[in-house]
Amino acid sequence: MPRTVPSIPPRTIAAGVPRICPHGLDMAAFEYRQAEEVREAFQRHGVRYLFIGKSGAILLGFPDTTQDADLFIAKDAANGAALVAALHELGFGLTEAQASEIVSGKDFVQLKNGPFDLDLVFAPDGLKSFEDAFARRIDVDGFPVCHIDDIIAGKESGKDRESLPRLRAFRDYWKMNHPRGPSH
Repeated sequence: MPRTVPSIPPRTIAAGVPRICPHGLDMAAFEYRQAEEVREAFQRHGVRYLFIGKSGAILLGFPDTTQDADLFIAKDAANGAALVAALHELGFGLTEAQASEIVSGKDFVQLKNGPFDLDLVFAPDGLKSFEDAFARRIDVDGFPVCHIDDIIAGKESGKDRESLPRLRAFRDYWKMNHPRGPSH
Protein backbone atom coordinates (compact mmCIF):
# COMPACT_ATOMS: atom_id res chain seq x y z
CA MET A 1 0.00 0.00 0.00
CA PRO A 2 1.45 3.38 -0.97
CA ARG A 3 2.30 5.75 1.83
CA THR A 4 0.24 8.93 1.86
CA VAL A 5 1.37 12.24 3.20
CA PRO A 6 -0.86 15.30 3.65
CA SER A 7 -0.12 17.88 1.03
CA ILE A 8 1.33 21.19 2.08
CA PRO A 9 0.08 24.22 0.18
CA PRO A 10 2.88 26.07 -1.57
CA ARG A 11 4.01 29.38 -0.15
CA THR A 12 3.83 30.91 -3.61
CA ILE A 13 1.38 30.60 -6.47
CA ALA A 14 3.98 31.36 -9.15
CA ALA A 15 7.66 32.08 -9.18
CA GLY A 16 8.19 34.56 -6.38
CA VAL A 17 4.51 35.50 -5.97
CA PRO A 18 3.27 35.11 -2.39
CA ARG A 19 -0.23 33.80 -1.68
CA ILE A 20 -2.17 36.80 -0.33
CA CYS A 21 -5.73 35.59 -0.73
CA PRO A 22 -7.43 32.78 1.18
CA HIS A 23 -8.32 29.87 -1.05
CA GLY A 24 -11.01 27.24 -1.23
CA LEU A 25 -12.92 26.62 1.96
CA ASP A 26 -10.86 29.24 3.82
CA MET A 27 -12.91 32.08 2.32
CA ALA A 28 -15.74 32.99 4.67
CA ALA A 29 -19.25 33.37 3.30
CA PHE A 30 -21.78 35.78 4.75
CA GLU A 31 -24.15 33.73 6.89
CA TYR A 32 -27.80 34.00 7.93
CA ARG A 33 -26.71 34.35 11.58
CA GLN A 34 -24.74 37.47 10.61
CA ALA A 35 -27.78 38.90 8.82
CA GLU A 36 -29.71 38.36 12.06
CA GLU A 37 -27.03 40.24 14.01
CA VAL A 38 -27.25 43.14 11.55
CA ARG A 39 -31.04 43.18 11.76
CA GLU A 40 -31.08 43.17 15.57
CA ALA A 41 -28.38 45.84 16.04
CA PHE A 42 -29.87 48.06 13.34
CA GLN A 43 -33.34 47.76 14.92
CA ARG A 44 -31.96 48.72 18.34
CA HIS A 45 -30.37 51.84 16.85
CA GLY A 46 -33.20 52.72 14.47
CA VAL A 47 -31.13 52.41 11.29
CA ARG A 48 -33.10 52.64 8.04
CA TYR A 49 -31.63 50.18 5.55
CA LEU A 50 -32.37 47.45 3.00
CA PHE A 51 -30.49 44.31 2.05
CA ILE A 52 -29.60 44.62 -1.65
CA GLY A 53 -27.42 42.79 -4.14
CA LYS A 54 -26.78 39.10 -3.87
CA SER A 55 -27.23 39.10 -0.07
CA GLY A 56 -30.76 40.50 -0.56
CA ALA A 57 -31.51 37.93 -3.24
CA ILE A 58 -30.27 35.13 -0.97
CA LEU A 59 -32.64 36.28 1.79
CA LEU A 60 -35.45 36.05 -0.81
CA GLY A 61 -34.41 32.44 -1.51
CA PHE A 62 -31.83 32.77 -4.32
CA PRO A 63 -29.63 29.64 -4.11
CA ASP A 64 -26.13 31.11 -3.93
CA THR A 65 -23.52 32.43 -1.52
CA THR A 66 -21.79 35.76 -1.10
CA GLN A 67 -18.69 36.90 0.72
CA ASP A 68 -20.28 40.05 2.12
CA ALA A 69 -23.60 41.76 2.69
CA ASP A 70 -24.67 44.73 0.60
CA LEU A 71 -26.83 47.24 2.44
CA PHE A 72 -28.69 50.21 0.93
CA ILE A 73 -28.64 52.88 3.66
CA ALA A 74 -31.01 55.85 3.94
CA LYS A 75 -28.83 58.92 3.40
CA ASP A 76 -29.22 61.41 6.23
CA ALA A 77 -26.88 62.41 9.06
CA ALA A 78 -29.07 61.05 11.89
CA ASN A 79 -29.36 57.66 10.18
CA GLY A 80 -25.61 57.70 9.52
CA ALA A 81 -24.88 58.39 13.20
CA ALA A 82 -27.22 55.58 14.24
CA LEU A 83 -25.47 53.28 11.74
CA VAL A 84 -22.04 54.12 13.19
CA ALA A 85 -23.31 53.24 16.69
CA ALA A 86 -24.80 49.96 15.44
CA LEU A 87 -21.58 49.04 13.61
CA HIS A 88 -19.53 49.69 16.76
CA GLU A 89 -21.94 47.44 18.68
CA LEU A 90 -21.44 44.70 16.06
CA GLY A 91 -17.67 44.90 16.53
CA PHE A 92 -16.57 46.96 13.54
CA GLY A 93 -13.40 48.91 14.26
CA LEU A 94 -14.28 52.01 12.27
CA THR A 95 -11.65 54.63 11.65
CA GLU A 96 -12.59 58.27 12.15
CA ALA A 97 -12.53 58.68 8.36
CA GLN A 98 -14.94 55.75 7.85
CA ALA A 99 -17.32 57.03 10.54
CA SER A 100 -17.28 60.46 8.89
CA GLU A 101 -17.96 58.95 5.44
CA ILE A 102 -20.89 56.99 6.86
CA VAL A 103 -22.44 59.98 8.63
CA SER A 104 -22.07 62.12 5.51
CA GLY A 105 -23.53 59.37 3.30
CA LYS A 106 -20.60 58.74 0.95
CA ASP A 107 -21.94 56.81 -2.06
CA PHE A 108 -20.07 53.58 -1.18
CA VAL A 109 -18.22 52.48 1.97
CA GLN A 110 -16.64 49.03 2.11
CA LEU A 111 -15.97 47.60 5.57
CA LYS A 112 -13.55 44.73 6.07
CA ASN A 113 -12.58 45.58 9.65
CA GLY A 114 -15.29 43.76 11.56
CA PRO A 115 -16.66 40.30 12.27
CA PHE A 116 -17.78 40.03 8.60
CA ASP A 117 -17.57 42.16 5.47
CA LEU A 118 -20.19 44.81 4.69
CA ASP A 119 -20.69 47.08 1.69
CA LEU A 120 -22.66 50.17 2.67
CA VAL A 121 -24.29 51.75 -0.37
CA PHE A 122 -25.94 55.16 -0.11
CA ALA A 123 -26.48 55.60 -3.87
CA PRO A 124 -26.80 52.20 -5.59
CA ASP A 125 -26.73 51.93 -9.36
CA GLY A 126 -30.15 51.60 -10.97
CA LEU A 127 -32.23 52.85 -8.02
CA LYS A 128 -33.64 56.37 -7.83
CA SER A 129 -34.04 56.78 -4.10
CA PHE A 130 -34.07 54.93 -0.81
CA GLU A 131 -37.70 55.96 -0.24
CA ASP A 132 -38.83 54.44 -3.57
CA ALA A 133 -36.96 51.19 -2.90
CA PHE A 134 -38.22 51.09 0.70
CA ALA A 135 -41.82 51.42 -0.52
CA ARG A 136 -41.30 48.30 -2.70
CA ARG A 137 -39.34 46.31 -0.09
CA ILE A 138 -40.09 42.73 0.85
CA ASP A 139 -40.14 41.72 4.51
CA VAL A 140 -38.47 38.32 4.96
CA ASP A 141 -38.54 37.19 8.61
CA GLY A 142 -38.04 40.80 9.72
CA PHE A 143 -35.31 41.51 7.17
CA PRO A 144 -36.05 44.55 4.98
CA VAL A 145 -35.03 43.38 1.50
CA CYS A 146 -35.08 45.26 -1.79
CA HIS A 147 -37.63 43.89 -4.23
CA ILE A 148 -36.07 41.41 -6.66
CA ASP A 149 -36.77 43.85 -9.54
CA ASP A 150 -34.69 46.50 -7.74
CA ILE A 151 -31.88 44.02 -7.06
CA ILE A 152 -31.79 43.17 -10.77
CA ALA A 153 -31.96 46.86 -11.77
CA GLY A 154 -28.90 47.48 -9.62
CA LYS A 155 -27.01 44.60 -11.21
CA GLU A 156 -28.00 45.74 -14.72
CA SER A 157 -26.70 49.26 -14.07
CA GLY A 158 -23.51 48.21 -12.32
CA LYS A 159 -20.35 46.37 -13.16
CA ASP A 160 -21.24 43.05 -11.48
CA ARG A 161 -23.36 41.45 -14.21
CA GLU A 162 -22.17 37.85 -13.82
CA SER A 163 -25.20 36.63 -11.85
CA LEU A 164 -27.83 38.45 -13.97
CA PRO A 165 -29.09 35.45 -16.00
CA ARG A 166 -29.60 33.37 -12.85
CA LEU A 167 -31.17 36.30 -10.97
CA ARG A 168 -33.65 36.83 -13.83
CA ALA A 169 -34.58 33.13 -13.78
CA PHE A 170 -34.97 33.31 -10.00
CA ARG A 171 -37.20 36.40 -10.37
CA ASP A 172 -39.57 34.42 -12.62
CA TYR A 173 -39.70 31.60 -10.08
CA TRP A 174 -40.08 34.01 -7.15
CA LYS A 175 -42.92 35.97 -8.77
CA MET A 176 -44.84 32.74 -9.52
CA ASN A 177 -44.67 31.90 -5.83
CA HIS A 178 -45.34 35.46 -4.54
CA PRO A 179 -48.07 36.79 -6.86
CA ARG A 180 -49.26 39.52 -4.47
CA GLY A 181 -45.99 41.42 -4.56
CA PRO A 182 -44.42 43.24 -1.61
CA SER A 183 -45.52 42.52 1.93
CA HIS A 184 -44.49 45.01 4.58
